[in-house]
Amino acid sequence: MTLLYTQAVVVVRAPYVVDRYGNTTSVRDWSSATRTTVRGVSVQPDTSSEATGDRPVIVTGWRLITRRGVDVDLGPGDRVVALGRLLDVDGEPGRYMVGGRHHHTEVRLTEVAG
Repeated sequence: MTLLYTQAVVVVRAPYVVDRYGNTTSVRDWSSATRTTVRGVSVQPDTSSEATGDRPVIVTGWRLITRRGVDVDLGPGDRVVALGRLLDVDGEPGRYMVGGRHHHTEVRLTEVAG
């Protein structure tokens, strides 16, 4: 392991709420979320943006990168606690293949303030 992959993050995954008719909704129940620690990753700054209007908004991007041969169980709607911040998974994780085998995974994360 190199010095680049020395961080640990916590994956936060909440189940979907089931309505009174037994249908699964698109709303997550964050009070029932599970937390799983993932070690040996790197979280690096990514693009950020600012918007002004009725209220100022800052969207800060981060990128979680696994070391070679390692995947992480993350998907859209999950959250990650990293660097003392609660970050949302932005889209599908990128699982990179080399020679038909998994090489590494990259996950875009966002934090919205404002």
